[in-house]
Amino acid sequence: LAPWTFTWSALAITLFLHWFTGGIGICLGYHRLLTHASFRTYPWMRFGFSLLGSLAGEGAAVDWVSDHRKHHALSDQPGDPHSPHDGAWWSHILWIVWRRVSHDRDNYIQRWAPDIARDRAVTSLANLFIPAQVTFGLILMGIGYAIGGAPLALSYVVWGMFVRIVFVLHSTWFVNSASHMWGYRNYTTTDDSRNNWWVALITYGEGWHNNHHAYPRMAAHGH
Repeated sequence: LAPWTFTWSALAITLFLHWFTGGIGICLGYHRLLTHASFRTYPWMRFGFSLLGSLAGEGAAVDWVSDHRKHHALSDQPGDPHSPHDGAWWSHILWIVWRRVSHDRDNYIQRWAPDIARDRAVTSLANLFIPAQVTFGLILMGIGYAIGGAPLALSYVVWGMFVRIVFVLHSTWFVNSASHMWGYRNYTTTDDSRNNWWVALITYGEGWHNNHHAYPRMAAHGH
């Protein structure tokens, strides 16, 4: 539907929400704050970052953090959730298809993210994942309808929700795939992480991936 519902205002909303949910929610919230504890902030802001990350469409924070901590512990070694050593397409998207049964998930979370599991405010968002997406879509629909009627309402939902989530997902996945295959290295690390300028461009600095693997707790995305 995207080509038939395109409007310039919907494109602007898509780009803004890509930054807001992907850049602030995922990169700053899920990644630097929850996964690596790169900085500290107020509980209400921690919850806000987690909510924005949830709206990016990448699942519950506790699962995201577990996968990413395991990635750092076993980066490009057996057990890494998304290493290009298992195939480029596997590292980019196919790994996400694999699902754990419920009891394995509980053990997995307790192994990699017990601190997040104890955060009731953050974990409560896991049960609200789908309702939050629907509510956000209805808000965009209402804004579009108020401004330009049904056609603009549809445009805002298609672009502000679906196109934007696809853009956010692939931006994140390129860090897992492209930034472990192509680019240059500033630091000698035990993995294949690379600094990749075009991945950094669409992920607000996360593409400086070799720098990140050398100093994972650094909060500044620009390093």
